[in-house]
Amino acid sequence: MQLLIHGNSGGPLIYPNGDIIGINTVKITTAEGIGFAIPINIIKPIIESFKLKGNFEEATIGIYAYDKEVVPYLNTSLINQFNKGIYVAQITKNGPADNTDLKEGDIITTIDNVELNTMNDLREYIYNKSPNDNVILKVTRGKINKEIVVTLGKK
Repeated sequence: MQLLIHGNSGGPLIYPNGDIIGINTVKITTAEGIGFAIPINIIKPIIESFKLKGNFEEATIGIYAYDKEVVPYLNTSLINQFNKGIYVAQITKNGPADNTDLKEGDIITTIDNVELNTMNDLREYIYNKSPNDNVILKVTRGKINKEIVVTLGKK
């Protein structure tokens, strides 16, 4: 079966009471009524940046990571190894995290003492930061816990 994904209108996803809860992004054309949206809490910092500065510069740590809901599909040996945080699957070469002590396989539990359990938690926090801001990651590597400072880059 081929899964076809196309762009969506990009319009708001609205609760019946009129609250905007997300922005529609893509829909699966091979299934009726299945689509995806970006949660509004991810979009709010972008909107605020445009209102205040007239632009938005996206900051990045320079990693590819997955939350605990996705990791078991990628690596079954990690199923019981963590119950919170996000798993660092890859560090972008020459990216902000590349020359730090962050390693592939680390589990980031907090950023600046804000708990991370989903990739949306990380995105929401990073979208409120700017390139060149420093963040402190609390990381678990096996039985070792450490703090790692990363200077965010521009995506």
